Amino acid sequence: MATKPPTGDPVQDAPQVTPPKHAAAGLPAIGHTLRIAQEQMGLARTARTLLKVNQKDGFDCPGCAWPEGDKRHTAEFCENGAKAVAEEATLRRVTPEFFAAHPLADLATRSGYWLGQQGRITQPMYLPEGGDRYEAISWEGAFSVIAEELTALGSPDEALFYTSGRTSNEAAFLFQLFAREFGTNNLPDCSNMCHESSGSALTETIGIGKGSVSLEDLHQAELIIVAGQNPGTNHPRMLSALEKAKTAGAKIISVNPLPEAGMERFKNPQTPLGMLRGTALNDLFLQIRIGGDQALFRLLNKLVIETEGATDEDFIREHTHGYEELAAAAKEADWDETLTATGLTRPEIERALAMILASKRTIVCWAMGLTQHKHAVATIREVVNLLLLRGDIGRPGAGVCPVRGHSNVQGDRTMGIFERPAPAFLDALDKEFGITSPRGHGYDVVRSIQAMRDGRAKVLFAMGGNFVGATPDTEVTEAAIRRTALTVHVSTKLNRSHAVTGRRALILPTLGRTDKDVQASGRQFVTVEDSMGMVHASRGNLAPASPHLLSEPAIVARMARAVLGTASATPWEQFERDYATSATGSPAWSPASRTSTPAPPAPRASASPTPRATNAASPPGRARPTSPRRPSNTRGSRRAGCSCRPCAATTSTTPPSTASTTATAASPEAAASSWSTPPTPPSSAWPTARTPTW
Repeated sequence: MATKPPTGDPVQDAPQVTPPKHAAAGLPAIGHTLRIAQEQMGLARTARTLLKVNQKDGFDCPGCAWPEGDKRHTAEFCENGAKAVAEEATLRRVTPEFFAAHPLADLATRSGYWLGQQGRITQPMYLPEGGDRYEAISWEGAFSVIAEELTALGSPDEALFYTSGRTSNEAAFLFQLFAREFGTNNLPDCSNMCHESSGSALTETIGIGKGSVSLEDLHQAELIIVAGQNPGTNHPRMLSALEKAKTAGAKIISVNPLPEAGMERFKNPQTPLGMLRGTALNDLFLQIRIGGDQALFRLLNKLVIETEGATDEDFIREHTHGYEELAAAAKEADWDETLTATGLTRPEIERALAMILASKRTIVCWAMGLTQHKHAVATIREVVNLLLLRGDIGRPGAGVCPVRGHSNVQGDRTMGIFERPAPAFLDALDKEFGITSPRGHGYDVVRSIQAMRDGRAKVLFAMGGNFVGATPDTEVTEAAIRRTALTVHVSTKLNRSHAVTGRRALILPTLGRTDKDVQASGRQFVTVEDSMGMVHASRGNLAPASPHLLSEPAIVARMARAVLGTASATPWEQFERDYATSATGSPAWSPASRTSTPAPPAPRASASPTPRATNAASPPGRARPTSPRRPSNTRGSRRAGCSCRPCAATTSTTPPSTASTTATAASPEAAASSWSTPPTPPSSAWPTARTPTW
C-alpha cells in the first residue's frame, strides 16, 4: 500500500555523517529500492512498472542516459532509476485543493524534497497577477494566457524557451520548430550547464560533439579511464559495464578528488556471487586536486610523445593534423608544476603512463568533474589528444565517452534545441516547413538569466526541468525570474521553480514516461537518445495520473496554434494526432524508422580538413583527426531512418571515411559564460516573412 506524502520537511541542517563505505549496490540497494517503490506505488504497481523500465517494449528510464545492451535483464534499472520511476508513477496527487491549502508563500518555504514528494500534478494551474496562490484553469484558458503574453512582446527575442534533458525527441523537435517559427533562437537548455564544453571540444577535435564508442566497445576495452565522474552515484548501471570489462581483463583508472564506493567494489545485485563478494573495479585511483586534470593529461601527452614507439605514427600521419604544434606545446609540460597542480606523486603518474602504454584499446569516460571548469574545453582536448596519439579513435574498444546525465539531453540537442544552430539546419527547416527562421544567435542559460535580470526577456517557458534549482547563482536567478511577465512550466511534479514566478505563472501538467499516450490516431510512443548516440522507443504502460493531462508534443502543438494562429501553415494538429509525422509532416516517417539500429563501421581513411581556429586559452597545437571512424551505430545529428530535410542537413551524405571536419569550438571562457561577459544580443526584429495575426 502506498503511503501518504510527508507533511513536514526533514531537518535540512543536521546531516548525519557516517564512516565512508567501500562497496556499493548489493542487498542494501535492493532493499532501499523496494521500500521507496512501495511507499510511492504499492506492491502491485511496483511490479507492473519496474519490470517495464528500459525494456524494448517498455519505457526509457528517466533517471540517466546510460545505454542498454541488446540483451536486457529482467530488472534493467538501478536504485536511482527506480526512485525516479517511483516518483513519477506515484499514487500521490497534487490537486487544485492542494494549491488552495498552500499559498505561494508557503510553497516558497518548502524544500525541493517536500515539493517533489507531494505527487503528480493533475490539472493546469494559474497564478494571476496579484494572486497569492495557484488556481485551476482550463487548457484553453492557459493557452490563451500564453498567446496574450507572447503576442504582446516587442520582439520574439523577449521570449525564452528552455528545455530539460528529459524532454522526448518528438517534443523537442516541435518545441524548437515553434520557437523558430515564432521568431527566436532563444533555446537555452540543460546542456548549457553540463556537457557544453564536451560538445565544443569534441566538435573541434573529432568533428562531432558526441562520444565515439558503443556499449560493446566498453566491454572490449583494455584500459578504461574514468575521469571527473562518479558512476556509482550518478550512473549506477555503468558499474555493470565496468564489471563486464574488468572480467574480460580490462584495467580501470579512476581520476577523482574523492574516492567512490562503487569504484572500489561493486556488488552486482543481478547475481548471488556479485551481492556477496562483489568486484573491485579500480586498478589505480588518482586522487587529483580539483581542476588538475588538464595538467595531468598534458603531462601524459608529453610522456607518450617522448617514449619511443609509444605513438601510433601511421594513424597520426593519415588521420590527424597539428601533431608538430601539439608536440611543441606538450614539451613545455613540467613535472614539478604538474605535481603541484594535481596533488599526485610521480610514481602514481608513472604507473598511469605504464598502463596507458600497455593498452592497445583505451576509452576515456568523463562527466561534469571535467566539464564544469573554465578550462574544460582545453582539458577535454588534452584527453582527445592522448587517444589520438595512441591511435585510440576509430578502433573497436577505444575512443571518447562523455557520459551524459539526463536521459535525453543528447537527443534534444540532436533535434535542434540549440541557441546557436547551424545555418544548414535552419535552411533545411525553412525549406521543409515554409518558415523563415531567425539567423541571429539566441541566449544560452546564463545569458537568458542576464536578459531576464536586465528586462530584455519577459516570458520564460520551460519544457520540464527545474530552472531555478539547476541554474547558477540562485539569488540572482530568482530575482531575474521575478522580473518577467509570465513563467510557464510543463511539469509532472512540483519543484522550486513553481514557487518563483513572474507576475503571472502557469503550471501545465504533462504525461510522464510511465504513462500511456493515446492520441486521435491511436497509441503513441516517443523516442530518446542515450549517452552513446542510440535512439530508443519509449512506451508508457500506466493509465495517466489524471484525465486532464496532455503530452508534451500536444502541449507544444496546441500552444503553437494558439500563438501563431492562421499565419502558420505548419500542420500542428496533425503533429499532435500522430507523432510519426512530426519530422516531415507526412506519414512517410514511419514508427519503425524512429529507432536506431547498428551500422557497420566506416574504414579509416584520409581526408583534407578545413583548418580551425586555435583557442588562445589552450596550447596552440593539438592533434585533430581528419576522418575518424564513424562509431558503430547510427549516431550523429541525424535520426536513424529519418529522411526529413532538417535531419539530412545536419549529417553529411559523404561517407564518414572522407568527411571533413570544419566546426570551430568556443573558448573555455565563452563556454563558461561568466556573469561579467556582455551578452551578444540575438536578432531583434520579427522575421519579415511573418506577421502575427492573433
